[in-house]
Amino acid sequence: MAGAALPAWAQQGPNAPYNPTPNKRLGQPQEGPDTPKITIYMNDMLDNAEAIRIKQLGVDWIDAAGVPEQPWGIDYLQPRVDALKKHNMRIGIMMIRWSYKGGLDPEMNKIVRGLPGRDEEIGKIKQTIVNMGKLGIPVLEWNFYTHRATDAYTTVPGRGGAGMLDFNYDRMKDLPPLPADGAPQNYEDTWKNLTYFLKEVIPVAEKNNVVMSVHANDPPSPMSRGSAQVLNSFSDWKRLVETVNSPSNTFTWDCGVTRELGEDPIVVGNWLASRNRIGQVHFRNVVLRKPRLDYTEVFPDNGDNDMYEVMKLLVRNNYKRLIFPEHPRGLDTDKLLPREAQSTNSGWAYNVGHCRAMLQIALREIKGL
Repeated sequence: MAGAALPAWAQQGPNAPYNPTPNKRLGQPQEGPDTPKITIYMNDMLDNAEAIRIKQLGVDWIDAAGVPEQPWGIDYLQPRVDALKKHNMRIGIMMIRWSYKGGLDPEMNKIVRGLPGRDEEIGKIKQTIVNMGKLGIPVLEWNFYTHRATDAYTTVPGRGGAGMLDFNYDRMKDLPPLPADGAPQNYEDTWKNLTYFLKEVIPVAEKNNVVMSVHANDPPSPMSRGSAQVLNSFSDWKRLVETVNSPSNTFTWDCGVTRELGEDPIVVGNWLASRNRIGQVHFRNVVLRKPRLDYTEVFPDNGDNDMYEVMKLLVRNNYKRLIFPEHPRGLDTDKLLPREAQSTNSGWAYNVGHCRAMLQIALREIKGL
């Protein structure tokens, strides 16, 4: 219309970037302080190019991958916080190095099995929690498995030949314990050591405004190389929450693992979210054949989970932390990418786009945004 005022972005000159920010957004709901927020892994938090690629996907919160052993000092954390700040990005989640070189990290093994030196290792984790609190890094993820049952995985073709991750416990049920892990451990001994760990670290986390978020055993088979696994049932998850009742004692709620257990993700998710016991969400899908023993990880849009219903329960329960649309499927478009680009390949972009669509429509329907 003749004489109409140009929008603000157009008044900035011909070379200004097109990034309109009207006073009242007319399009789709966006992430904010009171909504869930999407995160993905970043391999190197000091890599400017990787930060830019993640930023281009619309992701501002980082789940740190490839971290060193404990403790993480301010000298390690501060440069990474500063590097991301330049892109208006933040570290949202860091995960204790539980797996290492194809097995259990030997230092974490001391904690899991109650070996000499565990108090020293727990002390290092406490120092990490204090340092994270000083820098405002909100979530520390951890695991508690005696051996992770990845020996039963294989890759199978999905639609168009895309790589799907298939789990069948028969592939590993007769495998012996690994000498590096130590003697097999039963269920209650593992729980005893888990309880000891919780009672040591949760008070420190609560004091420093850090949330401890444990990932359930995944794969969730009852046994792995001779040792019993804990955190592989909904009753285990409830037991953990009740062992140390604190807002800093939370779950990395994986709706895919929930289905792997044979549980209804909506029931389980509502139980955890209504109690504010979700530290982060892993947003992925599976096709289940036999609970805990036989399933295939698939695209987010074609598994047994209704991912929109999962997202709605999070929004309905006012969940405000991070959602990680993890485990991208293997796509031919990514096979020729260099290693340093894998954190932002088309598989990741597909998962982020699907997750954001679910989030935006849930915010519109539930919150009226």
